[in-house]
Amino acid sequence: MSKLLASLLLAATALTASAAERFPLADVRLGAGPFLDAQNRNRQYLMSLDPDKLLAPFQREAGLPLKAPSYGNWESHGLDGHIGGHYLSALALLYASTGDAMVKERLDYFVNELKKCQQANGNGYIGGIPEGAKAWQDIAKGAIKADNFTVNGKWVPWYNLHKTYAGLRDAYHYGGNQDARAMLVGMADWALKLTAALSDEQMQDMLRSEHGGMNEVLADVYELTGDKKYMALAQRFSHQALLRPLEQGKDELTGMHANTQIPKAIGFERIAALGGDQQLHKAAEFFWRTVHDRRTVAIGGNSVREHFNDDKDFSSMINAVEGPETCNTYNMLRLSEMLFLRDPNVRYADYMERALFNHILSSQNPDTGGLVYFTPMRPNHYRVYSEVDNSMWCCVGSGIESQSKYGEFIYAHDKDALFVNLYASSTLEWHEKGVRITQTTRFPDADTSRLTIDGDGVFTVKLRYPGWVARVAMQVKVNGKPVKVDGKPGSYVNVTRHWRKGDRVDVTLPMRTTLERMPDQSNYYAVLRGPIVLAAKTQPFANEKLNVFAGDSGSQVPSGPVCPLEAAPMFVSDTRDFVKKFKPVKGEPMTFTAPGLIQGGGAAVLKLIPFFRLHDSRYMIYWPYSTPANAQATREATAKAEAERIAEGAQTIDQVAPGEQQPESDHAFAGEGADAGVARGKHWRRASGWFSYVLNDRKLEAKILRLTFDGGDAGATFDVLVNGRQIATVTLEKNTQGFYAKDVAIPSELVNESLTVKFVAKPGAMAGRLYGLRLLR
Repeated sequence: MSKLLASLLLAATALTASAAERFPLADVRLGAGPFLDAQNRNRQYLMSLDPDKLLAPFQREAGLPLKAPSYGNWESHGLDGHIGGHYLSALALLYASTGDAMVKERLDYFVNELKKCQQANGNGYIGGIPEGAKAWQDIAKGAIKADNFTVNGKWVPWYNLHKTYAGLRDAYHYGGNQDARAMLVGMADWALKLTAALSDEQMQDMLRSEHGGMNEVLADVYELTGDKKYMALAQRFSHQALLRPLEQGKDELTGMHANTQIPKAIGFERIAALGGDQQLHKAAEFFWRTVHDRRTVAIGGNSVREHFNDDKDFSSMINAVEGPETCNTYNMLRLSEMLFLRDPNVRYADYMERALFNHILSSQNPDTGGLVYFTPMRPNHYRVYSEVDNSMWCCVGSGIESQSKYGEFIYAHDKDALFVNLYASSTLEWHEKGVRITQTTRFPDADTSRLTIDGDGVFTVKLRYPGWVARVAMQVKVNGKPVKVDGKPGSYVNVTRHWRKGDRVDVTLPMRTTLERMPDQSNYYAVLRGPIVLAAKTQPFANEKLNVFAGDSGSQVPSGPVCPLEAAPMFVSDTRDFVKKFKPVKGEPMTFTAPGLIQGGGAAVLKLIPFFRLHDSRYMIYWPYSTPANAQATREATAKAEAERIAEGAQTIDQVAPGEQQPESDHAFAGEGADAGVARGKHWRRASGWFSYVLNDRKLEAKILRLTFDGGDAGATFDVLVNGRQIATVTLEKNTQGFYAKDVAIPSELVNESLTVKFVAKPGAMAGRLYGLRLLR
């Protein structure tokens, strides 16, 4: 299997004279440290999942008997089968990382059961999309109705299928399962036949809906088979609405659903790497720079409520409880690695270190292995962790993959050069050189790492000089003797020699405490020690028993009480250069206090620790800053801005963000003649026919529907219905307030646990544009 993956990567990189290659994941084993701990916890989580429950959607759609009922949550609400695809990938990656025979047995069982489904379908198809056959038949005929998250009424069907494609690819490449290869090619042939009669315009219309990395995986099939028809289909699955602005160097990402876009860019880079249009590489690289340089917060994540915020205004990052989505970082890591293979620049490695240690590691619960969807940057909020039996979110799927492949980027090579990208305990088998390299380190608790050579040969060790280490601070010794560090932060330090068994390379990477301001340069700061984000546990509500697990609802949103921003502890200093006030705590590695700097919110007992070690608690990552003279005024201004929002939040029973993918899906969006968009940084929904949502009112408290409109819209006239009964007619008129709210009373006799709210356009008019919908007590 190792030789198979190595030859695959060699063929791909040879086409573009790539500057670096990955080692097969099977050639790297993790040593003691946080990565290995996370990998072991993930194995327990993976093996706790019931494969027959994950197989149930595929068996149901193939007309086969079920061995177990399907899981609930997203696996029974329209995205049926998506976790099964992720599960294949995770098992394959974990097997490659460990050689665990039980994991391999589970992988082969899953592939074999899917093979039965493909045979029963008889056309190459494997999928769990509920009643998907009719939708696919209509698509093949060109009868396509698509919006940002549905195609012919099905929830992101190509996104869903992409997980199965990718799972089969990984089962073959990492798991060595030969059946998976044939099944993958069969699925690609099905897609070719399905889309053969579609025009380019129809394809692009269909791609308005999230479709994962379909262009990437079809390019992989081309590489696997050498048949250009798969590359042609990969290019047809490349979304021009995203590609064209990127090719022109235009950032039009504000308001876009973030994780819909990142896999597209991965596909652009993959096509380019396999000899396709090199303009796609420029687009992918520009996309990476735009997201990394302008839209990424300290932990390496991005997005608010799943969407890219305005790069000049990160206020929503502070206000919202739905902070960076873990799936986004999973995909940004994949894109970063691809770009590194073409151009082994330390900026990619620095980002990967930052994201792996601060977002990916932190997204796993250290006791249960449960995974996080949203990581709020809002002061004094918290995260929610998945549970094996009731949480089937996308971030569980990508999470079980991420926690299975920490060894993938530690090393890379280019002919006679070895890149040491991450300082993490591990052992590498470099078969081409007949060399074993063992790295031992307690990073990040220690700033040193040792590489021990077992073998004999001439090659160059390229040691990453991280951007977070000061100039002339990095130290390197070979067999105890200092060597000249010919490099600077953001480069590689080259050590070339005839290596012999027992040679040692000792690297010292002095860590500094630094401050990192919110990307929009507002007065919020994160604290880092080297690349590690530090955070503090907080308890703003006395005696609060915080429930950090999804529970029976399976909700991924940390929707507990929101602490007012003015109650958050803050940095108070006469100067912004207050980094010297952070003091290490004796006997507690990577732990700091800041006497006199932190004020309010239990400041006297707060300790800053690595965020990836902070769990089951509210926390502070971004801290507000003020001078002593302005501290009280800052709190008062914040309190005034917060008061209305907090009051409305307390009054809210349920709410929808119209035009935003996950909130609409969670509330059973339906419509005819509907479209969505973004204006002035806010999403909207409208329809020439109608659109509707289902809101929940389990305690039967509903009194009011609060609708939000833009004062610049005028002329639209539509009816508002609740459970089929008209309760109001709304005509939009000019309003100088900008965004404004209109309240509609709900008749008491209509109050129910489930309320279907429908907006129906009058003849010749539009329903909407609607920017917000709240159900109030």
